Amino acid sequence: MMKKMFPIFLMLLALVCVSHVAQAQVDLPMASQRASVEQRIGLTDVKITYHRPQVKGRVIYGGLEPYGKVWRTGANNATVISFTDDVRINGQPLPAGNYSLHTIPTQGEWTVIFNKTADQWGSYQYDEKQDALRVKVQPVALTSPQEILTFNFADVKSDKAVVEMAWSTLRVPFTIETEVTQKALRNSRDAVSKAKPDDWRTPFQAANYAYQSNVAPDEAMTWIDKSIAVKESHPNLALKARLLARAGRKAEAITLAEKAIKLGKAAQPAADTAATEKFLVELRGGATAAKN
Repeated sequence: MMKKMFPIFLMLLALVCVSHVAQAQVDLPMASQRASVEQRIGLTDVKITYHRPQVKGRVIYGGLEPYGKVWRTGANNATVISFTDDVRINGQPLPAGNYSLHTIPTQGEWTVIFNKTADQWGSYQYDEKQDALRVKVQPVALTSPQEILTFNFADVKSDKAVVEMAWSTLRVPFTIETEVTQKALRNSRDAVSKAKPDDWRTPFQAANYAYQSNVAPDEAMTWIDKSIAVKESHPNLALKARLLARAGRKAEAITLAEKAIKLGKAAQPAADTAATEKFLVELRGGATAAKN
């Protein structure tokens, strides 16, 4: 009986030892702390997750990080960058997804690498065959040294932004461009197609975006007509007047702007018609209405 029980005893002892080891693990701070930075560019969300090493008096480029070798662009795990939509990096296409971000420093031009294996420790298992994109960039000398590695988004606009990695004596920039207009138009088409029969605001918003962005004029006119068909209001009549003026249909634009102002003033509460009145004065005086 004892002989039969002995193997069971050993198995239980092993389980206890494993449990003890697991419980003995201690959560301690890392020398290079984890950080993340996020930015919406147009309608695309971009996130960078990285670890932040410090200079600590060391020579970084050509020293701690040798020239000509792939670097994780941070510490510990490779830096990860993610995009919710397809983008362009320095003009080159890159599909939506998660990528590990590596670089190859040199004394002049750097190579920035977007690798399809997002989860990897450092660059030790880096496989060039998994590269989705490589771009060349020019590092820029910092006016004052940067002690701790930092990623940030600079020069953020409606459809693009510059990402900068700054550390030690250099910052390394690259540009992300998004197809915000195309996505916004797709969103508009979808929203208008799903709008309820009594919803005049959704087609108005779609038409207003197209007007403000100066795109899809035919669709914009269709959308504003749909809005007006549901309910005439100062906003949608005034917007159609502007669309007509941009299309060169000045007389129609004047008539509709007058109607928009009259309707706005009669509303309860009265609408603010000042911009439309100014637009009408410019139309009658021959000013270029499309600029407003």
